[in-house]
Amino acid sequence: MITDKDRPSTWIAYRASLCASCVAACCTMPLEVKREDLERLGLADPSEVSNKKVMKRLQKEGVVRTYRASTELFLLEQKSDGSCQFLGADRRCTVYETRPSTCRGFPADLGPRVGFCPYKQKILPTPARR
Repeated sequence: MITDKDRPSTWIAYRASLCASCVAACCTMPLEVKREDLERLGLADPSEVSNKKVMKRLQKEGVVRTYRASTELFLLEQKSDGSCQFLGADRRCTVYETRPSTCRGFPADLGPRVGFCPYKQKILPTPARR
């Protein structure tokens, strides 16, 4: 079965062991974060009073796309390939220790289909024949 990150009905039951062989499909989904996440990542300072000012600054820096005052959530910008700005070339999180709470809880505790993930297996290069 092929999973589609945009169709949670195709997702498979999550097991932590899946992550090592996955292409980090979850890291191509839009990421909403809280102000405390931005502070933990060192992108915002507790002394900055207004979330709107933080949003405007981070928009100029290319970190945040939008801010929704009703939920107090910031939508982070993605790379041109659609992946998370914190996803490294090795498909691993470059800010794992300080990653946003959304990432910490996904998919076991939150997400569009809790307990399921958009797992997509890495395709390993075939060894050259001699």
